[in-house]
Amino acid sequence: MNNMTLPESNILIIDDDRTFCDMLALHLSYLNHKVTFALSLKEGLNKLNQVDFEVIYLDVRLPDGNGLLAIPVIKESRNSPEIIIVTGEGDPDGAELAINNGAWDYIEKPSSINEMTLPLIRALEYRKEKSQQRAAFNLDREEIVGSSSQIKACLDLVAEAAASDINVLISGETGTGKEVFTRVIHNNLRKSSALVTVDCAALPENLVESTLFGHVKGSFTGAIESTEGLIKQADGGTLFLDEIGELPLRLQKALLRVLQEHTFRPVGSKREEVSNFKLIAATNRNLQEMVNLGTFREDLFFRLKSLSIHLPPLRERSEDIKELVALFITKHCEAHKMDTKGYTPEFIKTLVSYNWPGNVRELKNAVETALNRAGRANTLFDIHLPVNIRSFVTRKSIRKEPSSEKSDPLSHFSTEQFPSFQEYRDEILENAEKQYLQNLLSIAEHNTKKALDISGLSRSWFYELLKKHGISNH
Repeated sequence: MNNMTLPESNILIIDDDRTFCDMLALHLSYLNHKVTFALSLKEGLNKLNQVDFEVIYLDVRLPDGNGLLAIPVIKESRNSPEIIIVTGEGDPDGAELAINNGAWDYIEKPSSINEMTLPLIRALEYRKEKSQQRAAFNLDREEIVGSSSQIKACLDLVAEAAASDINVLISGETGTGKEVFTRVIHNNLRKSSALVTVDCAALPENLVESTLFGHVKGSFTGAIESTEGLIKQADGGTLFLDEIGELPLRLQKALLRVLQEHTFRPVGSKREEVSNFKLIAATNRNLQEMVNLGTFREDLFFRLKSLSIHLPPLRERSEDIKELVALFITKHCEAHKMDTKGYTPEFIKTLVSYNWPGNVRELKNAVETALNRAGRANTLFDIHLPVNIRSFVTRKSIRKEPSSEKSDPLSHFSTEQFPSFQEYRDEILENAEKQYLQNLLSIAEHNTKKALDISGLSRSWFYELLKKHGISNH
């Protein structure tokens, strides 16, 4: 494809080198693109709210922040632009972090104009083809509600997953809607066939093989008749392996063969059977960390994640809450044959201000609780919401924390015990470093990738610090 066939696009350059910005902007304007540049990260993020950019050239070291740490924010903006990192101080850890966070490419300065523009051409080609595919595939999104950039990005992947028999791995916190997304993929591809769910965390330990592969009569005590396993039941349909991270290691090898060959042998049988299923697996655990720890097979992990969909937590897409609330109210009122209820602005404001550790599932429960408490009333008030939600939001609105008197840590030392300045400073730094890591792991929910994104630490340095302070990331 020739770049001249591509439509005019909006390009943003975020770089504090004015000469570089002028040079690149001039060249891109010759290619019929509208080019804007910003000399700071803050200015660039402000421009994101004003224009829908297709591609952004982003420097790493900016006067007011690290460009790599801004990638997730930029990707979540309304047009989810492609990001090309340009830096004069490239490093392998930074390049890995950029790609893991969704950057299109990572380019070191100085580079030729062709090296600078080729990634742009390819990124625009990709976006054009993706747009055409989206238009050609009429996805029935059913109960996937929301118009946030995060959900739109997930829907693009759902459309891709529903257009072929590629294996799909859906990850995300508990309650983010992994089963809903699975059902939508299945219904858009194999609706007329069975969707068979396997709860890997609830498989009976002594009957795991029999449950998955089936068994023949007399193959073990209690096998009074031949039984078809869940994998065979999914033949022609979809096999959904929920909580795949809980599957015992001894079964992971057997499952890998099934995924590779789509053949299996029931317990006690001498004959291979075939099952033509689409595989969707889901987990709320970090499978890459489990691979590193040796508790999950690397070859199975690679087989599962042919296409990965990570569902964002509700707290990161609060703009979708109003739409979700409307859906839950409508479905509840229809099920109970009552007129649809309204709600006050404060009702939504309270819901938006909550942090939703249970995600969409918790929101649904909260709305249903409010509906039940409202009874025959026509309007939902925030007083109808669960008290834990209201108390959290109320406490959050009070800025002043209770005062507490802190004792001087040096006041109990005698003259002989009083430390030197160097000893005292080293101890404070050690304690602060350890406390920082503990707080980092807590806020990142022990997700290594998230912790690295937040802290800007390299993976090797991060693990070295954990080892130094005896901190476990489990």
